[in-house]
Amino acid sequence: MIKKTFSFSTSSVNYFFNAEISYLDQVVAKDNAVVITDENVFAKHQRKLKGWKTIVIKGGERYKVQSTVDDIIQQLIDLNADRRTTLIGVGGGVVTDITGYVAGIYMRGIQFGFVPTSILAMVDAAIGGKNGIDVGLFKNMVGLIRQPSFLLYDFSLLKSLPKEEWVNGFAEIIKHACIKDAPMFTSLEENKLSYFQKDLAELAKLIQRNALLKTKVVIGDEFENGDRKLLNFGHTIGHAIENLYQIPHGHAVSIGMGVACKFSVSELGFKDTDRIVKVLKAYGLPPQFEFDKDEAFRILKNDKKKTNQSINYILLQKIGKAEIVPLSFEQIQTLINDL
Repeated sequence: MIKKTFSFSTSSVNYFFNAEISYLDQVVAKDNAVVITDENVFAKHQRKLKGWKTIVIKGGERYKVQSTVDDIIQQLIDLNADRRTTLIGVGGGVVTDITGYVAGIYMRGIQFGFVPTSILAMVDAAIGGKNGIDVGLFKNMVGLIRQPSFLLYDFSLLKSLPKEEWVNGFAEIIKHACIKDAPMFTSLEENKLSYFQKDLAELAKLIQRNALLKTKVVIGDEFENGDRKLLNFGHTIGHAIENLYQIPHGHAVSIGMGVACKFSVSELGFKDTDRIVKVLKAYGLPPQFEFDKDEAFRILKNDKKKTNQSINYILLQKIGKAEIVPLSFEQIQTLINDL
């Protein structure tokens, strides 16, 4: 096991890499904790959660809403959870988002930590303290930034991951490479998804590299006033498409990256769209998608990242170097119509 501790603005977070989920009781006392997980994860790992007080929610993005939060809070009350209780989110991005949000509002804030069980959660959703829920078609419209106490990485949990979730998670890995790590992008070009599925040691290295990349960005800009915005590459129109068509997050981000590449060509003279499209396809991700442009634009105009009549769009100068480019809604609409 490798333990690393990182300091954020108001707290420190312990990262336990190459740990086993059984190590959890060394981190948090069982009698003072509640595990939150979903039906899919619980069905696969129920034996590993034996002895823990557990709240099981329905799986999927459509349940990342206030009614689920209300149900969890009622169950916490029934379990006599108090201000000394620690919540532990065991699951993918939906579970970590909801767990962190509930922990932030229950009794005005209690401790929490994560055991991410998907690649997407390990490299992205569980890191950085963004917690929240969706409202209608608007993703993560309600939430807060509050850091977990710990992240426990048990890479063996990925063995039971369906292929679609491997594909989903690699969208965020490709995103990180595009904005911050050109050598990692080259490595992704040279390998295939099957390589990382078969070699758990190489997968563990890749996940840790991505987790540390995102952590470094967040430490430098915890509340998204600057560089952290770069992590939104592919997400702006991706989020609109995701909730509009109920497609997986990774697929939506991939489509969003494809759109952002085309914007980058127009606005910054970006020259490597073909390389990115090729990598996305190689990892089973869609770089493009026929969508209702007017409806997507309507949703995008209400994106939480907007400022007056513009949005800070993340575009690429080159692979490994992204830029924050303010685009007016008029510019965005023209660019979308030209897709």
